[in-house]
Amino acid sequence: MKKFLLISLILLSCAQCAFALNVVYPKKNSVVINAKSSFLIGNTNPKKGLTVNGVQVNVHPSGGFAYKIPLNVGKNTFTLVSGDEKLIYDITKPAPRNGGGGGAALITKEYDTLKYAEVTTENTPIRTTPVDAGINRIAHMQKGMPLVLDGEKGGFYSIILGSNKTGWISKNSVKLVDSGASLATMNGYDTLDTPEFKIYVFHLNKMTPFELVEGNPFTIKIFNVENQPENTYKLQIPIQKLYGYSGRFSGTDFVVKIRKNPPIDKTKPLKGIKITIDAGHGGSESGAIGCLGNLEKNTMLEFAKHLERELKHRGAIVFMTREDDSYVGLRDRVDFANDEDSVFLISLHGNALPDDLDPIANNGTEVYYYYNQAKPLADLVLSEITTQTGMNNHKVRQASFALVRNTNALSILIEIGFLINPSDNAKLVDKEFQKKTVGAIADGISNFLKN
Repeated sequence: MKKFLLISLILLSCAQCAFALNVVYPKKNSVVINAKSSFLIGNTNPKKGLTVNGVQVNVHPSGGFAYKIPLNVGKNTFTLVSGDEKLIYDITKPAPRNGGGGGAALITKEYDTLKYAEVTTENTPIRTTPVDAGINRIAHMQKGMPLVLDGEKGGFYSIILGSNKTGWISKNSVKLVDSGASLATMNGYDTLDTPEFKIYVFHLNKMTPFELVEGNPFTIKIFNVENQPENTYKLQIPIQKLYGYSGRFSGTDFVVKIRKNPPIDKTKPLKGIKITIDAGHGGSESGAIGCLGNLEKNTMLEFAKHLERELKHRGAIVFMTREDDSYVGLRDRVDFANDEDSVFLISLHGNALPDDLDPIANNGTEVYYYYNQAKPLADLVLSEITTQTGMNNHKVRQASFALVRNTNALSILIEIGFLINPSDNAKLVDKEFQKKTVGAIADGISNFLKN
């Protein structure tokens, strides 16, 4: 045994001696980056030290390093030296374009007579503004949804939503049709009870745009309905706490499903709760690269498997969007969680940064949500992770990511740490840190259920 330990120590010592200087970002020695600054990310033998253009750079005990570099217009040359190794990187910053007036302003065009259109792509967003990004989604429309248009702006049509609200939809997602009806008719609604859902079925003569508004009360709005105030039908439902909902047309019936509060065992709150775990990226999508050369897709799969074991141990019913290094589309991940009727969708990621930001100043855990029903869950999960692991609190944030734009389940995306931050990255590849983190995530979900 002593001989085995001695050999292991010798091999470890030799491995450290052979630790080569390696840069993971930029990915090539000669690149073009149009930013005020960038960074050099990589690893080397910490005993050999590192300089960039003669300036000493801090190397983490793990060997990882991150160094912010200013960029001037033209070619910027950076020479990295560690021991007897040298690497040279040329980063070119393009000159600013002349005359940049930003292009012609978009002009709003109002139609003299109404036009009619039909949605051509499934799950198309209607937005509050004619901008194809951000927190501006009203609802998602099915293929075949008829629309009434009263104008356009740039690449968007203006949609009539009742008599006092306007929505916007991308021109690429609809086709114009020769005629249509401006208002729908409604013949009441029915309610159905299942063990898991309260279901409302509204009987209309055609599909028409809608909006589901979270809060207490939860409000169902169906637009462009005749004989209704402001041409908008409204139903308000008292709900203290949302656990997921959906709204979709089945033929011309609009079906709203609101998940009932699941029965909670206070001593074992996760028992019987359906949870989908999503390990970010996979297959051809590697995600970010860590200082130590680890790929986000592999590191997050390790976290996902630890979390799967932890949640199952606590009695949860767990589903995995991927269990190996395979590619899964974003929409497929959401559909999978919904097909399994999951109460929670937890997506795991490692963080990175765009050029211009500082990979040393930015560190810690952040949690994303889109819909308000998931924010209390995001708050509790982040609180447990930062308390139990000592990670910096990089805040809860609202963002329009595909994995958190799911209303059927309480959906959050956890950026566990920054792969391009040496200290964070060293923790992310540590097995004990992984186990401690997934325990904290499970505690956060449990606290949400118990409250």
